[in-house]
Amino acid sequence: MATDVQIAVRKIVSTNPATGETLREFECASEVEVHAAVIRAHAAQPAWAELGVRKRIAILRDFQTRLHLHKSEVAQLVAREAGKPYVEALLTEVLVVLDAARFLIDNAYRLLRDERIPHGNLAMKAKSGRLVREPYGVIGVISPWNYPFSIPATESLAALVAGNAVVVKPSEFTSLTAIALASLLHQAGVPQEIFQVIVGDGGTGATLINVAIDKLVFTGSVPTGKLIAQTAAARLLPVVLELGGKDPMLVLDDADIEIASRGAIWGAFINAGQACLSVERCYVHRSLYGPFLQACVRQTQQLRVGNGMDPETDIGPLIHQRQLRQVESQVEDARAKGARVLAGGKRLPEIGANYYAPTLLADVTHEMRIMREETFGPVLPVMPFDNDDEAVGFANASEYGLAASVWTRDRARGDSLARRIQAGTVMVNDVVSCFGISEAPHGGVKASGIGRSHGRVGLEEMVRIKYLDSDLLPGMEKIWWYGYGNAFQRQMEGLLDWQFASRLGQRLRGAVRAAGALKGKKPD
Repeated sequence: MATDVQIAVRKIVSTNPATGETLREFECASEVEVHAAVIRAHAAQPAWAELGVRKRIAILRDFQTRLHLHKSEVAQLVAREAGKPYVEALLTEVLVVLDAARFLIDNAYRLLRDERIPHGNLAMKAKSGRLVREPYGVIGVISPWNYPFSIPATESLAALVAGNAVVVKPSEFTSLTAIALASLLHQAGVPQEIFQVIVGDGGTGATLINVAIDKLVFTGSVPTGKLIAQTAAARLLPVVLELGGKDPMLVLDDADIEIASRGAIWGAFINAGQACLSVERCYVHRSLYGPFLQACVRQTQQLRVGNGMDPETDIGPLIHQRQLRQVESQVEDARAKGARVLAGGKRLPEIGANYYAPTLLADVTHEMRIMREETFGPVLPVMPFDNDDEAVGFANASEYGLAASVWTRDRARGDSLARRIQAGTVMVNDVVSCFGISEAPHGGVKASGIGRSHGRVGLEEMVRIKYLDSDLLPGMEKIWWYGYGNAFQRQMEGLLDWQFASRLGQRLRGAVRAAGALKGKKPD
């Protein structure tokens, strides 16, 4: 007797974290649907690659125009779905993507075209070599909720202009933003099969990793990144992993207190601290420690917390309750171990369920979780130091190495210290904005990840490098082919002397001995 098999359908909900409003409910893509999306991408990708870089750039230019026209709609959607202030969505999401498109429009053809490789080896002068950059095929992108438009868009634009197809699995909290990105790309002329969004949860992302994609770009937590790296290693799947940070800020004894404190407040609280580039550790020279804290208290008390759609709002909500509990737990751990809470340190239930007051902590130590674990919330912990060497030691005393900043009136001193800090990016007298510099690579060292996005280096991540070599004398037998012997051995010794001997006389004698070989003549 036949029986019906019921398959449970997993669902996810996009919710406005500021209000709790349900924006839309989705069914998670099934394994079959994920496989089908990648198969469609593989089938369509060769034609997309054959289109040529110039035509793909023209499509990017159209996308850029459309995004500019719809900038307010996109920013509003990001503000509703991710909770950040509308103006932050304009600057850190829309502007970043518009400029990333500008960079690729201006530079992709030059950076992707064949590159001639000169040969310095005298024996290889009759060859012409060049590097050819070829698309991988299908790039999988698993993107986070904190920058739901700019992160998948910048990565995808680079992959697309290089001739790849892209399949994006957005965070389950911000699916609508990824769908809006897909709509703009499709309207600009990117074929449906070349850019696809598969909506789902962590299981959906796991399926994407295990299907026949050719490379994966992942942004997320260290534990998840390590699991992905292990899975990818089993089939040698190349990956780019951006795994967050615990970014230090070093305020030297000659820093401008007002400027540095304002930078610290913005760098710690932008997007409610939910940024991998947030200032999560602030080290201040002991001579400035008290005045710096006073300036930070004053500025923190002036911040306005609320719904991101209110133009007066500076700081929005956390994305969900789980994130709020993580922040709260670290603050309470610090308080229990002796940290002073100079501002904030509490929930704001009178505003909404996901709000936490911007918090300033003093007298923190490295024994506290707040100085070791990624917080991803609106907290600025401040700790004093006595000299530059100690400050650098504090900055490097972390498993993370995404970004850092040094604050000083002496640019040369700042640059010198920046070179000693273990991080993918170090800024002098600014924070976070490196993500908006399209020419600059983004990525970290240590537990902060593998590989880079953005700029020339990020574009190189989207192509395979092939070396192509053409012999200019195809009718001539090569001297290194068989036909060895004592005389040939002496010729080769002469060739090495000619190229690499330290004395001129030895080099000249070597040239005479090697002359016959270089003419293609082997001794009888």
